[in-house]
Amino acid sequence: MIGNSIKGLVRLYLFDLDGTLLDTLRDLAASVNYAMEQCHYPTHTIDEVCSMVGNGVATLIKRAVPSGTSEEATARALDFFRKHYMIHSEDTTRPYDGILELLSSLKSQGKLIAVVSNKFDAATKALCHKYFPNLIDIALGENEAEGISKKPAPDMVLKAMKQLNASPEECVYIGDSDVDLQTAKNAGIPCISVLWGFRTKEFLRAHGATTFVEKPDEISES
Repeated sequence: MIGNSIKGLVRLYLFDLDGTLLDTLRDLAASVNYAMEQCHYPTHTIDEVCSMVGNGVATLIKRAVPSGTSEEATARALDFFRKHYMIHSEDTTRPYDGILELLSSLKSQGKLIAVVSNKFDAATKALCHKYFPNLIDIALGENEAEGISKKPAPDMVLKAMKQLNASPEECVYIGDSDVDLQTAKNAGIPCISVLWGFRTKEFLRAHGATTFVEKPDEISES
């Protein structure tokens, strides 16, 4: 069940993707390390990559390359990452246990479901299409070339709300990171923090989280 701190009838559920709906960490790490190897930079452990994710792939690569790397060299590493990830984004990625059941339950209740991710738009849409067919009403990924700022800017959330004709009072945001907490705050909607993702409860609480769930079925209102 949704915590008592979230009042009113929720009509639109807005989900983060990585660390919330999908366990993508190993595929992300593999593509990061492929890019590092192609550029002859040191590679990273799974835990190191985990600490770097959340602000989009451009920031992920900026964090992964050695300090002092030029913008041109960083862009080259990002290109290696993108090309590799588009081919290998489904190698080990899978929905977290209970996610498919949660989304199906929400849809059966007539709820609207959106995904808003800092993963680049093509990959976001491709992953949602593969793992959540007929369950997602709209999926939006990073597309700053179109003037839509990535999270924690509220742009993608507000775009989804507008396209699905939902008011802030009818919405809740679900994510696993401090970026998600700030995104929800910037959009003026409540946030549920999941505890199966890339950040700990202590970290989330320190960044202002007040509502937590340990299992996906706790999110449903049924």
